[in-house]
Amino acid sequence: MINQKNGEKMESFFHVIKDAYRPLDRSLYDKYNVKRGLRRNDGTGVMAGLTAIGDVKGYYIEDGEKIPCAGRLRYRGIDVREIVDGCRREKRYGFEEVIYLLLSSQLPDAKELETFSRLLGEFRDLPDGFAEDMIMRAPSADIMNKLARCVLASYSYDQNPDDTSFANMLRQSIELISRFPTMVAYGYQAKRHYHDGQSLYIHSPRPDLSTAENFLYMLRPDNKFEPLEAEILDLAFILHAEHGGGNNSAFTTRVLASSGTDTYSAIAAAVGSLKGPKHGGANLRVMGMIEDFKKNVSDINDEKQVCDHIRKLFRKESYDRSGLVYGMGHAIYTLSDPREVMLKEKARELAEQRGMMEEFRLYEIIQENTPRIFIEEKKIDKPICANVDLYSGFVYKMLNLPPELYTPIFAISRIVGWSAHRIEEVIANDKIIRPAYKSVISSKEYVSLEDR
Repeated sequence: MINQKNGEKMESFFHVIKDAYRPLDRSLYDKYNVKRGLRRNDGTGVMAGLTAIGDVKGYYIEDGEKIPCAGRLRYRGIDVREIVDGCRREKRYGFEEVIYLLLSSQLPDAKELETFSRLLGEFRDLPDGFAEDMIMRAPSADIMNKLARCVLASYSYDQNPDDTSFANMLRQSIELISRFPTMVAYGYQAKRHYHDGQSLYIHSPRPDLSTAENFLYMLRPDNKFEPLEAEILDLAFILHAEHGGGNNSAFTTRVLASSGTDTYSAIAAAVGSLKGPKHGGANLRVMGMIEDFKKNVSDINDEKQVCDHIRKLFRKESYDRSGLVYGMGHAIYTLSDPREVMLKEKARELAEQRGMMEEFRLYEIIQENTPRIFIEEKKIDKPICANVDLYSGFVYKMLNLPPELYTPIFAISRIVGWSAHRIEEVIANDKIIRPAYKSVISSKEYVSLEDR
């Protein structure tokens, strides 16, 4: 805690240094040809590396021009839609298969998948004393913060934490992938008990269930869940498992991995990246935006009223006044986000079952009209589409999952992609990632203390 005396000192120091961090003149970025956010002026990313893990396509370049196209997401060269459709035809869960594929670059046969799924199940238990010492003794109101601390603490429970050999990194990755759902579930239960005053429920993970089933089993006080709930959560896990090496958290993983640091430091940094509202927390912004529609629009299925409110969002007259319509637009996808397309299908099915079609229709109206209103309001002829965040929060809401778990659920899935990128960076590359920054401050003379 900062006492009053220290607070006054801090305030004084703040006033001294605040001018040192004013935004730089934007024209300097053009002058020195700096790609802000590692992105070019047309929105395409600066090529910073190569990967054989995930492939994200939302446009193609022809004669130097960016041409929009339907979005595509591939895991190790296989279209994620084909993976999802294959699992649906065979009426089985698919996340474990995706883990195997992303880590090994191969699809498992039936026996390999069974053996691997059993391996994941056996690693779900946390080390002896971990839950009591690392979760219950220091509960956090933010589950992502708790998860990052759990990852870092895992270093102390590892007999060989710093070894960056392939076999050791793979072992660490499989352990973390298996334990993330347990860490999140226990972190949430601790938060409910110690911060919210609710009863404490701690259920041991079951090795015989799929990842989606097991997470719901640990989360629910009575351990009960419907097959459709586990099926939809499994789909969300599949769709969020990987998204190329350029997304912020995967790139964070690769930056740390390139330094030669340990697995736990690299993955904890990725968790910190995903915690940011511009990355993993976007679906929470969508849910807040939807509540703003409900509060200010008398009929949420009246298209004209909804469109009028969309204009207010763009004009910074409502919600958080950011000028954004959350869940719309993406750094790569232009005409469609394949994850949104598949998740929306299940969102409709669940909304029909739960009697929530009126709210589902609100999301559709926003999706259908925002691209046109964006062009009219911003005067920018740029295609934008709904992204996966538009419907993911709505799906989690219908699954009765608390909002504080929306981003941690993302992390439970994305740890798979992070692990693959970490291993690839360490094995395939031998250079530390070190981009250049141009200094724009003029030279100053040092002044002795007595003359200041």
